[in-house]
Amino acid sequence: MTGERWDGRFAKLWAASTMSALGSGMATVAAPLYVAARTDDPLVVSAASGVAWLPWLLFALPGGVLADRVDRRRLMVVIDWVRVAALAVLTGAMLTGRAGVALLYVVLFVINTGEIVFRSASQAMLPALVPRARLERANGWLGGGTTLMNGMLAGPLGGFLFLVAESIPFLVNAGTYALSAVLVALVAGRYRGAEDAGRPPARSVRAEIGEGFRWLLGQRLLRTMAVLIGLLNLTLTAALAVLVLLATERLGLDSVGYGLLFTCMAVGGLLGAVVGDRLVAAIGATWTIRVGLLVEAGLHLALAASTSAWLIGGALFAFGVHGALWNMVSNSLRQRLTPAPLQGRVGGTTLFIAAGGNCAGALLGGVIATTLGLTAPYWVGFVVAVAVSAATWRVFDRATVAAAYADPDDRQPVVRVG
Repeated sequence: MTGERWDGRFAKLWAASTMSALGSGMATVAAPLYVAARTDDPLVVSAASGVAWLPWLLFALPGGVLADRVDRRRLMVVIDWVRVAALAVLTGAMLTGRAGVALLYVVLFVINTGEIVFRSASQAMLPALVPRARLERANGWLGGGTTLMNGMLAGPLGGFLFLVAESIPFLVNAGTYALSAVLVALVAGRYRGAEDAGRPPARSVRAEIGEGFRWLLGQRLLRTMAVLIGLLNLTLTAALAVLVLLATERLGLDSVGYGLLFTCMAVGGLLGAVVGDRLVAAIGATWTIRVGLLVEAGLHLALAASTSAWLIGGALFAFGVHGALWNMVSNSLRQRLTPAPLQGRVGGTTLFIAAGGNCAGALLGGVIATTLGLTAPYWVGFVVAVAVSAATWRVFDRATVAAAYADPDDRQPVVRVG
C-alpha cells in the first residue's frame, strides 16, 4: 500500500482541525485573562478551567453515540456553526459592554461540549478518508497541526490580541470555526456508522453506550491502552498542576522560564508529529509503546530528583516526542481494530477515560503536594509509571500488535506457546 495517497478530503479535514485549534487556543488563553480582569477571587478564576473540563465527563460517552447515529461530516458542520453562534453572542455582548463572567462560562461550556462531539466524529471519520497504511501519518499530521497552532502559536497570539481588545481572540475563534465548517462541508461523501453496518442503531443512548463499552472491554490491547491513558493522564496532570511551584521554588525560574518549559514539550510534540510515522515504521509500534512508557517514568523521575532546568527541559522535550507518537499509535490502533459502526462510541469511551484522569489529576496534584511535599506528586507518578510498564509490558508483544496491523482479511488468530 506504499503507493496509496490520500486525497483532498483529508487535506480539508486537516485544515479545518488546524484552524480550529488556533482559535480554540486563543480563547483558552483569553478566557482566564477576561475573568481575572474582573475579579481576583481564585475560585472564580479557576472555575474557567472547571467549565472547560466538565463537558468532557458529561458528554464524551453520549457524544460518541451521536457520532455513530448520524452522518459524521454533517454533525461536525452543525457543531461548528453552533459554536460560531455562541461566540458571536459573546463577542457582541463584549462590544456593547454587556458581557459578564457568567455568559463567558456558558459559552465556554457550549464550545467545549461541541469540541468533544466534533473530535469523536472526526476520529471516527478518519479511517474512511485515508488508506489503512497511512493512518499513522494522518494522525501525526492532525496532532502536529494542533500542537503547532494550539501549543505554540495560540498562547502568545491570543495574549497579544487580548491586549488590543478583549473581544478579538473570541472573534477570531468564531472565524476559525466558520472556516472549519466550510472546509468540512466540502468533504465529499457520506460517513454514517449505522448505515455501514446495514442496521438501525440501538433504541436507547444507554444501550448504545453499553454496546461500545462492552466491545472495548473485550479487546485486550485497546482496553489496556485506554486504562493506561487514564492512569498516565492522572499522574501527568497532577505533576503539571504544581509545575509552576516546582519551577519557581526548586529551579529558580521566572514566568518566562516557566513558559519555556511548556515550549520544550510543544517543540518535542511537533517534532514527533512530523517524523513519527517514520519512527513507528522503523522501530515498530510495540517498541514505540514500550519506550514511551519508560519516557513517562523518566520524566517523573527527572521532575522529582533534579534541580537542573536544562535537564527538566530536555525531559519535557522527550515527553513531547513520546506524547505525539503515543497518540499516533493509540489512535491508529483503535481506528484499525474498531468496526465502523462503533468508531464513535469506542472513541468517546476512550476520551471519557482520558478526561477522567485529567480531572482527578488536577485535584490530586495539589492535595499530594500539600500533604507530602512539593516533589511528592512526581515520585508518585514515577512509581505508577514503573508499575504500569511492568504490568503491561507483555500485552504489547510483537505478535499481538502485528495482528492488529494486519489487513482484516489476512488476520490469523494469535497462538501463544507456554
